[in-house]
Amino acid sequence: MTLYPVYAVLTSLIAIIPISLSGKSENRREFFTFAAAAIKVGLVFAMLPTILGGDTISYTLVSILPGLSIAFKVDAFGIMFAIVASCLWIVTTIYSIGYMRSLKEHAQTRFFACFALALSATLGVAFSANLLTLYLFYELLSLSTYPLVTHHQDKEARSGGRKYLMYLMGTSIGLALPAILIVFALTGTLEFGPNGLFETGQTYGMLLPILIILFLYGFGKAGLMPLHSWLPGAMVAPTPVSSLLHAVAVVKVGVFCVIRVITGIFGTEFLTLSNMVPLITYIAGFTVITASLIALSQDNLKRRLAFSTIGQLAYIIMGVGLASEIGVIGGVTHIAMHAFGKITLFFCAGAIYVATKKKNISQLDGIGKQMPITMISFLIGALSVTGLPPTGGFISKWLMLNGSLDANLTIIMVVYLVSSFLNACYFFPIIYRAFFKESSD
Repeated sequence: MTLYPVYAVLTSLIAIIPISLSGKSENRREFFTFAAAAIKVGLVFAMLPTILGGDTISYTLVSILPGLSIAFKVDAFGIMFAIVASCLWIVTTIYSIGYMRSLKEHAQTRFFACFALALSATLGVAFSANLLTLYLFYELLSLSTYPLVTHHQDKEARSGGRKYLMYLMGTSIGLALPAILIVFALTGTLEFGPNGLFETGQTYGMLLPILIILFLYGFGKAGLMPLHSWLPGAMVAPTPVSSLLHAVAVVKVGVFCVIRVITGIFGTEFLTLSNMVPLITYIAGFTVITASLIALSQDNLKRRLAFSTIGQLAYIIMGVGLASEIGVIGGVTHIAMHAFGKITLFFCAGAIYVATKKKNISQLDGIGKQMPITMISFLIGALSVTGLPPTGGFISKWLMLNGSLDANLTIIMVVYLVSSFLNACYFFPIIYRAFFKESSD
């Protein structure tokens, strides 16, 4: 059982070999892609009973120095994220096969090989026992998804890819890596602790807020403003990649890393006593409102969904940053709820493009009559992301709202309410166009 997290990470990595050797045999390539995803799900669920029993699964791959190693540890948060990522990956794989075949996309072997590598990196992050391991897999994910973002290999794709890599690796090397080195210098370890590594009552002066900011922006996949523009720029990628970026892997890895730092490095009690909660929540709150307002002005459907994602990621960071128990639970829950809702929305956007070649919201008049199942699915996804009952998004947003009350931050409660109203304002005009306006075609 101790090797299960290693096997789960390696499954897709090993599958790259037969995928790459499949050549032009589509059926063989897609069989290995799907088989690797299915085996990975099986391994993840095999570890679930142990975690539900209150235990953890640990394995050290390489010990470098005391307190510094490449190691895996599966806990409740990690297994939750792994379940979301691995299950949605199967769905994304099925969708990708239909999408890529329908459009007769080029370089599909490279596409699915990089897809598999990205999944390995995602589970590597989920099962990381310390900041070093997490950082290495975080960087691997950036490199493995770059060919996916630039898949079309035209001028627009290359421009989006350069921005993608520059932002993500620039922030991780320039901000996150120095922060990791500072933590090791201060504490002598990078292992995630149940209550963090910093001692309550000890003062760090201006170093503490600087360290927090370095981590918040160093894990640039979280999309906090102003280091967010890589995300809308990456929308030049095929829709399955957009789903991968926004729902399954990349951005969720960003917020996962931030949450690990908040809970496992600093500790919620330490942040509360150090009065650092407003710093985290105000930065996230600014992103929530600003991204929602920008989304209102976007006519391109995928760009509107992209800015929606930026706001929703900040929701999660804001919830966990409240450092209250219910806020943390709400933020962690919203990872899963937003993942299912947003992947539905991107799948619908891809289906619309494959069927009609339409990309803009202004072109969607009457499409609900042409594609009723797709647009009803879009409505359900929109309800969840907005946070309206009876969808799962309502549960997570309700928990985060109560977390803001527990933390006595009324302004954050207002941010949640205003943002949810703005969510409705940029989603429901799409539904209205689809079902209640006549097509001009």
